[in-house]
Amino acid sequence: MPDISNFDPNSVGLKSNNIFGLPFTEEEAQLVLLPVPWEVTVSYRPGAARGPEKIFHAAMQVDLYDPDVVDGWKKGFYMLPIDKNIRTKSDYLRQCAELLITNISEGGNVSGNSHLTEKLKEINDGGKMLLDWVYEMTRNLLKEGKKVGLVGGDHSTPLGFIKALGEIHNDFAILQIDAHADLRVAYEDFTYSHASIMYNVLELVPQVTKLVQVGIRDYCDSELDIINQSKGRIHTFFDRDIKAQQYEGATWKEICSQIVAALPQKIYISFDIDGLDPKLCPNTGTPVPGGFEAEQIFYLFRMILGSGKQIIGFDLNEVSSGDHIGEGIDAITGARVLFKLCNLMVAE
Repeated sequence: MPDISNFDPNSVGLKSNNIFGLPFTEEEAQLVLLPVPWEVTVSYRPGAARGPEKIFHAAMQVDLYDPDVVDGWKKGFYMLPIDKNIRTKSDYLRQCAELLITNISEGGNVSGNSHLTEKLKEINDGGKMLLDWVYEMTRNLLKEGKKVGLVGGDHSTPLGFIKALGEIHNDFAILQIDAHADLRVAYEDFTYSHASIMYNVLELVPQVTKLVQVGIRDYCDSELDIINQSKGRIHTFFDRDIKAQQYEGATWKEICSQIVAALPQKIYISFDIDGLDPKLCPNTGTPVPGGFEAEQIFYLFRMILGSGKQIIGFDLNEVSSGDHIGEGIDAITGARVLFKLCNLMVAE
């Protein structure tokens, strides 16, 4: 264990330290965070690629006491440096994607345009490159015995991580906190679209035996067909149905019990920040009215911990640095959600 006898957890977060102002190195930390500054296929508003760095800075304002996992930070959290090559690649391919999205939205035909067809291939090749990079980075960390979390970026970013976990765990669920179902097939012709992440997971990672979605309130007919035809592999708690239960007298505890009961022993959490009420993430790429207070989701997490089930990994994504609505509190919300997820990972 590292010597933290000279570290004051009640003091201001020092920028010379790492995430949350903690004094751990990568070698000392039990939990390592991989930032993925990528937002190539976002379909509405950009900003998520700068999410990891904005969260890092906001994390200096997070107090280290968590009543759910007291002194969890002492296990050591460390965020790897942001890979500038990945960010630069994202910026370039994002410009290419905007050309295609504009063409499609205006009724154009990409397949009949050789220039756009070439750009589409470049974007999809870039998505495969990112998948492989995330897979290698997280697989190596897992081999070293580290607990791992991923900080996006858009929601396409964790596919490689989930694939790496599938080599260690042969039966686990994804708990998806989200406004969107993310079950579209190659949305806007992008194979690795942010709107296709869960479809791709179910296609590429057979070890994911259950997908439990919570808060979904924006989806299309084809996604609903996939849910209904999944033979129970997908269990969706739609926001509308959750609210209806509450209006009719059900407590949040009762609803959380239903969610926990739908989960197997091993759980991966995929937390899209737009699963929360948009007032908490006004600059996220595709905000949708409805959603949760952060404490509602934290209560669900407490019930998962109390059930004795195991959290094997997580991602936090779609936290935007955009200034579409002034400064907002996106990074502040993201930093506090991240701290909760980190503590969950090291809870015993």
